[in-house]
Amino acid sequence: MSTNPATFAWPGRPQGPRSGGRCGVEKREEVFDMPDIRQSVKEDRGILKKIQMIIPGFRGYRKKEDIKAADALLRIQMADRMRDVKTGIEESRRMLVENMMIDHVEQVGGIINKLMAVEGRVRHAEQGYSGFSPAIRIEEEELNRLYEYDFMMVQSINDLLRLSSELKNAIYANDNAKIHEQVDGLRANLNNFTRAFEERIPRIAGIYNMG
Repeated sequence: MSTNPATFAWPGRPQGPRSGGRCGVEKREEVFDMPDIRQSVKEDRGILKKIQMIIPGFRGYRKKEDIKAADALLRIQMADRMRDVKTGIEESRRMLVENMMIDHVEQVGGIINKLMAVEGRVRHAEQGYSGFSPAIRIEEEELNRLYEYDFMMVQSINDLLRLSSELKNAIYANDNAKIHEQVDGLRANLNNFTRAFEERIPRIAGIYNMG
């Protein structure tokens, strides 16, 4: 399942009418006003299971002593997968150069550079957590929002891995239109991941620094 950056409903934000993206993905609405706690628990467990299917060993943030370990596990696995994405796209860039498809080389190089920067930021993010005040309480609503960000990020990485593979196929086929489509998709999903990661930082940091 791919996530369309144009239609994703960011956790805790009101969403107005949006025009459908190129893929026509249905909009997803998130409502956080006066949540039913029983429903919140159910949703929390559901999205946590989805994350665990992609990130084995992830236990969530329910026990205070597990917060740092869970965050580190999630970030390290995401950073490792981003490194895999970068490796695949570097191979695609080499193929573009060998096939004299110069028009796409600069764009792909820009994606590689951003991947390197984002990977390092994700891998070492805990170094920046200390600047945030521990003002966020660990409540069902806050956990649901945090898991929404986590799931958005792991889904974006899965999409990046898929698009990286599809880019290679497009280069093999010498399909310029398809190459352009995959490059646009890679850039959009990387921006999508970065946005979710940056917006997640104050939430996880606030919990991370409690006590």
